[in-house]
Amino acid sequence: MPTLTVLQGARVFTGDMCLEGHAVVIEGDTVRAIVPMSSVPASATVHTLPGDTVLAPGFIDVQVNGAGGVLFNDTPTVEAALAIASAMRTCGTTALLPTFITDDPSRMREACEAALTATAQSDGGVLGIHLEGPFISRERAGVHAPSFIRAPDPRDVDYLTALPRRFAAHGGRVLMTLAPECVDDATLRRLVTSGVVLSAGHTAATSERTTQALATGVRGFTHLFNAMPPVLNRQPGPIVAALTHDDAWCGVIADGVHVHADNLRLLLKVKPPGKVFLVTDAMPPVGTPVTSFTLQGRTILRRHGRLETEDGTLAGADIDLTAAVRHCVHALGVPLEEALRMASLHPAAFLGVHGHRGRVAPGHRADLVLLKPDLSVHTTWVGGQARTTESLTRD
Repeated sequence: MPTLTVLQGARVFTGDMCLEGHAVVIEGDTVRAIVPMSSVPASATVHTLPGDTVLAPGFIDVQVNGAGGVLFNDTPTVEAALAIASAMRTCGTTALLPTFITDDPSRMREACEAALTATAQSDGGVLGIHLEGPFISRERAGVHAPSFIRAPDPRDVDYLTALPRRFAAHGGRVLMTLAPECVDDATLRRLVTSGVVLSAGHTAATSERTTQALATGVRGFTHLFNAMPPVLNRQPGPIVAALTHDDAWCGVIADGVHVHADNLRLLLKVKPPGKVFLVTDAMPPVGTPVTSFTLQGRTILRRHGRLETEDGTLAGADIDLTAAVRHCVHALGVPLEEALRMASLHPAAFLGVHGHRGRVAPGHRADLVLLKPDLSVHTTWVGGQARTTESLTRD
C-alpha cells in the first residue's frame, strides 16, 4: 500500500471553496481525503506548508506550443512534449496539451504519435494533443504557414477519428482547432462522434455558420478575439456567436497584449460561470532568457512583452498560466477563486476530464499547485510527486 502523504498548514482551495485548518491526504497519485488538521492520519508523512500560501488544483493548459526553449512543431517527439510539460510545471501547470500548429501532414501524424506516447507516462504532465489547424481560414491564418493550410481529406478524417480512443486509453484528449467555414457538417459530426474536442479558431465564419457548427458539436473557441474578424453591426461573426451561446466554452489569452481588458470584462460579464478559461498559447521563450526563435523559417522576436514577427504579427504569447491568473486578479478584478478555476476546473470541464482533474477532492488526481501571497509558484505536485524551488518542512 502506498505511503500516505499529508500537506497541511496552507489554505486549501478545493475548486469550490477555500478551507482553513484543513489538510490534504494523498495516497499514491490520488487525493484520498481532505480532513481537519486534528484528524491527520498518524502513520502519514506530514509536510507543513507556509501559512500564508494557498494550495490549489494544478493548472491545466490546453494550448502550449512550446516552453523552456522547445517548440513542438520543430521537434514533434516524446522528449519534446515531456520537456515542454516539465518547463511549464515550474509555472504551476501540472497538465497540458502540447500544441502542433498547421504543418506538413506527415509531421502532424508524427506529433500525434509522440504525444500519445508521452500521455502514457502518468507523471509526465502531458494530457493529450492540441492540433491547431490545418483546416483553418487563410484569411485568418496569423503566423500559420499558408502553404500547409488545407481542407480535410478522407485519409485525414480516418486517422483523426481513430485518435481519441487511443488517447483515452491513457486518460488523454484530442483537441482540434478548425475554421467552421472550412469543414462541412458531415466531417464535423464524424470528428465529434469519435471523441475529438472541436474548437473554432483562426476563422472568418459568419455568426450563422458558427452557430450551425456549435449545433453540430463544436464545443468552444480557441483564443477568442484573436485570429477572428472584429464585430461589425451587420457582420457579428464568430465572436458574437461565442458570447451569445451559453453552452460554448471560450479560451482566452489574458496577458494584457492579445485582448483588450474591456473585451475580457465583457466576456466574463455575459458568459455563464465556468465557460471562460485561460490558455497561454506559449512559445519556446517562456521560462528562458532568449530574445528570439524561429517558427517555420520565420524569425519571431521577443520584445515589449510580445512575441511577434518583424512586421508586428503576434506569434503566440510570452506568458504562463500563473501570470495569467495574476493578470485576471490584478488587472481585471476577477476574484482569486474564479481566476484559479479559470486555470484549472474550467479547462478540465472543457476537455471533459473534470471528474478526476481540476479539483482538490477525494478520488481526483493529486495534481496541485502551492501559491505564495504574490501568486507566484512555491511548489507543484504531479500525481502526488512534488517539484519545488523552495524547501518543504517535513514533520
